[in-house]
Amino acid sequence: MHLDEYTRFDAVGLAQLIANKDVSAKELATLALEAIESVNAKLNATAQVFPERAAARVEDGPFSGVPILNKDLGCEERGVLCEMGSKLAIGHLSTEDSLAFSRFRAAGFNNMGRTNTPEFGLAGVTENTVTGISRNPWNLDHTPGGSSGGSCAMVAAGAVPIATAGDGGGSIRSPASHSGLVGLKPTRGRLPAGPNQGESLNGLATTFAVTRTLRDCAAVLDAVQGAGTGDPYIIPPPQMPYIDALARAPQPMRIAYSTTPWVRSCDPEVEAGVKKALTVLEGEGHSIEEARPNINYDQLMRAALTVSCTAVAQSCDSLGHSLGRTPSPENLQSATWAFYEAGKRLAATDILDALDVFNTVNRQAGAFFEEYDLLVIPTCLGPAPKIGALDCNPAGPVDPYTWNEQVSKLGVFLPLFNVTGQPALSLPLHQSTNGLPIGVQFAARFGDEASLFSIGGILEQALPWAGRIPPVHASNLVQP
Repeated sequence: MHLDEYTRFDAVGLAQLIANKDVSAKELATLALEAIESVNAKLNATAQVFPERAAARVEDGPFSGVPILNKDLGCEERGVLCEMGSKLAIGHLSTEDSLAFSRFRAAGFNNMGRTNTPEFGLAGVTENTVTGISRNPWNLDHTPGGSSGGSCAMVAAGAVPIATAGDGGGSIRSPASHSGLVGLKPTRGRLPAGPNQGESLNGLATTFAVTRTLRDCAAVLDAVQGAGTGDPYIIPPPQMPYIDALARAPQPMRIAYSTTPWVRSCDPEVEAGVKKALTVLEGEGHSIEEARPNINYDQLMRAALTVSCTAVAQSCDSLGHSLGRTPSPENLQSATWAFYEAGKRLAATDILDALDVFNTVNRQAGAFFEEYDLLVIPTCLGPAPKIGALDCNPAGPVDPYTWNEQVSKLGVFLPLFNVTGQPALSLPLHQSTNGLPIGVQFAARFGDEASLFSIGGILEQALPWAGRIPPVHASNLVQP
């Protein structure tokens, strides 16, 4: 197999080739390493590669031998560096697999390296003072987004068909939109957060993956979903395999939509992408109405920031203790340091007040989704920003609340579903006039990923994106 052939296949396709003995796991790993090297020189999206794994034995599973990259945050692999884009964490080795990573390992994926992330995943761009700036394969002057920007850049550029990702405020969906990928934030509890925590970021965050095709997204979720031993809450399992839901024509749905954010305004090209999707769905017999949940967005964001600042303070103290370091402006970026200091000042009652806000939002969104089966909204309010649009390490004192407003200004429609725990899916259905991808977001009731796959299957057929290849792509940079 040549490199340009390798890049044409998604993970399901590569797994089928291995099962049929048309290609070996070693051959695929060698091709992945070649592809990673060919694009990473331009993208700077991978922090470390593991060439020795070309000959490694992989687990027997549905994706046995398929290459993958692993985000350097939230999906730890035992004995492997996990530096999270931070000087504070340099040299930090994971002592055990996260339960999520153990699922990817058991599915047979062969992890070929670590992808870049902003420091502790706090920013919507992938830039840090350890590994530098990661770039978007669609236009190197633009960011791939964050915090899963390294994973998204490498999948979009054809280096691997899938990479792990995490979403605590839009960090799967936002970079998927900016990079032209399928980005699903699963329902809270669909994947386990353990073994060292019952839920990640007080339930705001979850780990999963980014893919180029919906069938990969569905088949991988089938392979890795399910509660872990000792999880504090267990949600109902899916009624059918997600790969079957993808092929199933959904019953007529009552679908709400909105392109009017709670704050700021939406790029007209983004609105056009939403309207394009709605036209397809209306043609399929679904009822379309303009509506959105009635929430206090500013209150929600302030509560989410309270939880984030507390998590940064706790994580930095714990990490510093294990490495014999003290968190400081010398080993944390200025924005992260501002979060840390704010977190140290917060009281326990501040966290409880934030959780009260989350409860109110959950009830409001729950009532909305009793009326509607689906909500269609922008993923982001515009295409990928240019490099430098957000400074992750500004000089002088940083106000975390003001800085966080800058982070979230494109992602107004994202955090709601981190708070409610509902599944939300970004699909690359549109492009801007200058060729940048634009995602459209679909949210369903708690636990109902199946409806997202059913609707997504219709849209992937009607508005296909598989033929779009970014200028920086492994098939373009190395000749067979």
